[in-house]
Amino acid sequence: QVQLVESGGGLVQTGGSLRLSCAASGFAFSSSSMGWYRQAPGKQRELVATISIGGISNYGESVKGRFTASRDNAKNTVYLQMNSLKPEDTAVYYCNRYPFGLGFWGQGTQVTVSS
Repeated sequence: QVQLVESGGGLVQTGGSLRLSCAASGFAFSSSSMGWYRQAPGKQRELVATISIGGISNYGESVKGRFTASRDNAKNTVYLQMNSLKPEDTAVYYCNRYPFGLGFWGQGTQVTVSS
């Protein structure tokens, strides 16, 4: 059974940090690039970061320098370290295989940044 389980979200003040996790199962994780996405209320889902099979990451302009994606293939898990959080980072965060998604989304994890 293919699963994506995101966790680690919460309420944090501006300037704070959070570390998100995404536990994946049921597909060839170690040979899959992964992406972190987010969806704010009333907005479309956007790609935040990607991480390749070899651990090379890329970031959207709005998070570059503040967010860091990483992965642990032994644990089938990807992480998103988020520092210097801003209110505009408030969203539900998801992970998925990149660029070809798995055909579904996990439940996501809510990140709320208060000003």
